[in-house]
Amino acid sequence: MADENAPARQIDARIAELDDWRGETLARMRALIHEALPDIVETVKWGGVPVWERNGIICTGETYKDKVKLTFAKGASVDDPAGLFNASLDGNARRAIDLFRDSGIDAMAFKSLIIAAAALNKTKARATKGRVAPD
Repeated sequence: MADENAPARQIDARIAELDDWRGETLARMRALIHEALPDIVETVKWGGVPVWERNGIICTGETYKDKVKLTFAKGASVDDPAGLFNASLDGNARRAIDLFRDSGIDAMAFKSLIIAAAALNKTKARATKGRVAPD
């Protein structure tokens, strides 16, 4: 039987091992994600990257030496009236928010992005339901 709490514990461990501003930032963004969507599913993929999902990937939380990067899988299709997306702007699918040591973020605008991304996933999931996969 799989331990459904294992991904949350892995993310907790990742935050603790960072032990600096990046861990604090990732923890703060994780809390905002949960405030926006209390029933969001946490997973860990690609060698330890935290992933938040509902009807597909909402966003990932990658950490680098100089930043925390929140990559929205379908960010190019999500309205961003506050202009939070500041990275991966050239692609036709993803968009990202790079947070640096002294970066601030509009919490309400971020939570709105999370909710909008979840709504987009739900719409796309509904649109593909009932389709027959090709042979």
